[in-house]
Parts: sequence; structure tokens; C-alpha cells
Amino acid sequence: MINYGIIGFGLHAVKRLMPGFALAKNCRVTALSRRDLAKAQASARQFDVPLAFDSTEKLCRSPEVDAVFVATPNVCHLEDVLVGAACGKPILCEKPMAINADQCRQMIEAARNAKVLLGVAQVFRFEDSTAWFRERVAAGNVGKPVFARSEFSFRVDRTHPRTWINDPAIAGGGPVSDVGVHCIDALRFILQDEVLRVSGRQIAGKPGGVEAGAALLLEFSGGTLATVTVSFRAQYRTPLELVGETGILRAEDALNVDRPIQLELRRGEVVETNTVSNHLAYARQVDAFAAAVEGKAEFAIPGEEGWRNQQILDAAYRSMKSGKTENV
Repeated sequence: MINYGIIGFGLHAVKRLMPGFALAKNCRVTALSRRDLAKAQASARQFDVPLAFDSTEKLCRSPEVDAVFVATPNVCHLEDVLVGAACGKPILCEKPMAINADQCRQMIEAARNAKVLLGVAQVFRFEDSTAWFRERVAAGNVGKPVFARSEFSFRVDRTHPRTWINDPAIAGGGPVSDVGVHCIDALRFILQDEVLRVSGRQIAGKPGGVEAGAALLLEFSGGTLATVTVSFRAQYRTPLELVGETGILRAEDALNVDRPIQLELRRGEVVETNTVSNHLAYARQVDAFAAAVEGKAEFAIPGEEGWRNQQILDAAYRSMKSGKTENV
């Protein structure tokens, strides 16, 4: 049984992580941290977590913590990972891994030098829906992939609980980095291919803030062209579609974890349907990292995968600024 400490116990921990840990089989939460000790203690009481701290270092030095889950705002990821590595703790870092690719490199080097495991929480790799797409592409059920489309939208207004989400100094970017990274990683995972070039256009947000939305064109090495569209101004939706030379795979809300997903394989008409649930994705993610900490298996999303995603994000932001196609 692996004991986790959650660094930055906020909305994501309450809404997603703790329900995931409740379903996990080989790990549990024994500590949490928030900047305000009184709030940390209140959260610990609410979720029956034994230990509460007001700093990353105090949590990481606890002998009751075997591994840490970094769930702080994006700008804090680098420092939190460096502290975790210095304390010798395996680290599972929330996406996006960092603010830029150079920070990712620093994190990977620190973990390597400390000989600790570093993983990135790209949770959709643990979904049944993405597995279904990946398996059918690999089996050749749609022939050579030609086009792919992934969208992730949700509304952000002044009342959004993540008060920092529109601040570029804390978030690093808007929906491209917040949820576009999910779309990019899911497409890389499904296609088992890498992005070479990115073209991007944005919908401007408030002056001095992050983008409100964007459309990206990803050019994969195997020839597939993929579009990623993201927004903070549209209702929650995560459609995913892949068009191959002989068939089409699609799902209206492929990446969601809250309700069942209807999957379709078409060849002119629907030839296969399947309904899956992704409700175990967060539990599978923390159990998989726990297994890696115990040396029982390799974790599927090491820091290098997060670094690669960040390089694609960086190219997207360069393109949105330059108006040109940018190499990854």
C-alpha cells in the first residue's frame, strides 16, 4: 500500500483526486498541504486524511508519505517537483507539466539525479474510451489515419473556483495549456505517433489575460492531420473523431469521466457500437503510479512524455504569436 501526499489540495483534489483514491486498490492519501495551515487542517478533517501541512517541504519530509501528487497551480509545479526530488519522493505531477519545456527539462534532470520516479498525470490515458480508439487504430480497423479531431471546451467566468486560471503568470496559458494538452496527449496516445509541426490561431481573451479559445492544426510524422479546438467560452464538450482510409471512429464526449460514452465505428454505416465508462480513470492512474513506485511495473507517462507535450504546447503558442507554422 503506497501512501500519497497531495501537494496543493484544492478544487481538483476535491472533485477528482479524492474520489479516485476512494476507488483505488493499492494506495491511499495520508497527507495534504495547502498554503494556509488552518484550511489544510479543515480539508484533512473533511476527508479523514491523517496529516496536514502548510508547505511542500514539510509534507515531503514526512515519513508517512511514500509518494507525492503535485496538484498546485501550474507556475508552482517546477519548485514543487524540485523539492519532492530533493526529499527523495517519487512524484506524480498534474498536467500541464510546467509553464514551458525548459522547466520540464529541469524537473526531469532533478528526478534523474535524485534517482526518483517522475510521472505526469495525463489521466485520459487510463480511460476505456481512449483505449478503444487506440486498439482499433492499431488493429487497422479504419485503415491509415487521415484526419483526427479533438475538442475540449468548458465555461470559465468570474465565479470559477480556480481563481488563477485566467492569470498567465500563474496558469502559463489558457485553454490550450489547460485542456488542449489533454487533446494533444490523447491523439499522440491513440495514433502512437509524434507531432512535427503546429499551426495555431487564438480567440483573444481579456487584455493582459490568457487566450479565450484556440484552434490548432497538428502535423503528425505518419501523415495524419489533426485539429484541436479548445475554449473557455463554450459548454462542456469533448468530442473525438478519427477518419481513416477505410473507416471512422467517433464519440461525442470521448474524454469525459462523468457519464457513459457511446463509441462508434463506421464504414459508410455504423458497423460497431460500444458503451464504456471512464469512472475508474483517476483510480487507475494513482494505482499505476503506486505499482511503479513499488517496482512492479513501469509508469506509462514518465516525465519525458510531459516534456514532449509541453514542447508541442510551446510550438502552439509560438505559432499563435507569429502567425506561422512552427516546428516542435
